[in-house]
Amino acid sequence: MINIGEYNTLEIIRDTEQGLYIADNEGNEVLLPNRYIPEAFNFGDEIKVFVYLDNEERLVAVTDDPYVTRDNFALLRCSQVTSHGAFLDWGMVKELFCPFKEQAFKMKAGGWYLVYCYLDEETERLVASSKTNRFLDNKELTVEKFDTVDLIVSHPSEIGMNVIVNKKHLGLIYKDDIYKELSVGDELKGIVKKVRSDNKLDISLGQIGYRNIEPNADIVMNHLMDSADGFLSLNDKSSPEAIKQELQMSKKTFKKAIGTLYKKRLITIEPEGIRLVK
Repeated sequence: MINIGEYNTLEIIRDTEQGLYIADNEGNEVLLPNRYIPEAFNFGDEIKVFVYLDNEERLVAVTDDPYVTRDNFALLRCSQVTSHGAFLDWGMVKELFCPFKEQAFKMKAGGWYLVYCYLDEETERLVASSKTNRFLDNKELTVEKFDTVDLIVSHPSEIGMNVIVNKKHLGLIYKDDIYKELSVGDELKGIVKKVRSDNKLDISLGQIGYRNIEPNADIVMNHLMDSADGFLSLNDKSSPEAIKQELQMSKKTFKKAIGTLYKKRLITIEPEGIRLVK
């Protein structure tokens, strides 16, 4: 079976004026236009291609790499808006279409939008939707508390930042747990901090509880070792804002970290800051 919107590994079976025809093991064929033909090939060779509908609505294979594939999320730039909808640059000759009904907010040319790419079953076209929440489901969770998860920053809220968890679930990072700048579309790692009774997920960008002492102690150590004199002008009397700006962690986490280092006799705590023991 040839899958639209995905990478397929297909066999080269014949050459024509338009290009090479390649096929799957069931005999389904698709054209690889001349511009994508490799310099050297043999019939029977396998080639990895991306398959979608071209500007004339024909099934076509290409060797280009799209910025997003079917059933995935990506931050894409809107190149133009017409009376039919918005068209997004996804690295392909034919732009990715986002109908007006699939726009969470009216798109504008030049704007960047987090979208989900999916196959419209009626038209068999790949389309985009910026209404990303409708492609997420928290009814049956595949994650548990303390799991490390992949995150995509989705959109801000009054209490924090919404994130897509493992491309399946919706989660939230509360403002108090955000210690570095986050932008829509950012991809990063996180930890499931709490699973609420309604299956809502609280996410942390750092380790949790006792788990976060050692990693953050390492961060402090790295800053000390990178400094010219092994000194950091922060201690347990420093303001949360100063600690956040320097180390991108909370004051509570910082105090735990330097407590660990102090107990291990790796640092001394001075009135003006902390110093590496040499």
